[in-house]
Amino acid sequence: MGERTQAQRDEMTVEIGYALLSAAFAAAVVFGAIAGPKLVFAMPYAVERGLIPAAVAAAALVFPLRVVTVLRRFSRETGRRPDRSARPGPGGP
Repeated sequence: MGERTQAQRDEMTVEIGYALLSAAFAAAVVFGAIAGPKLVFAMPYAVERGLIPAAVAAAALVFPLRVVTVLRRFSRETGRRPDRSARPGPGGP
């Protein structure tokens, strides 16, 4: 693959931003789902103490998995698309 066009670089930047933001949201949801019951229910001390580390570990696992999944999907999709710069424009041959 040769040099990328400005549109391709912009598309990649947007996709990276989407991957990071959606990963942060997914990690926050997972953290809240695991640690949230501590705020709502009365639990034994050992359970309460274990919820926060478990929530942090799960969120730390979900974040990079989401980023990798989004960027791999983007990479596969862009690999299948034909190069738009090679096509002639509306007034071309």
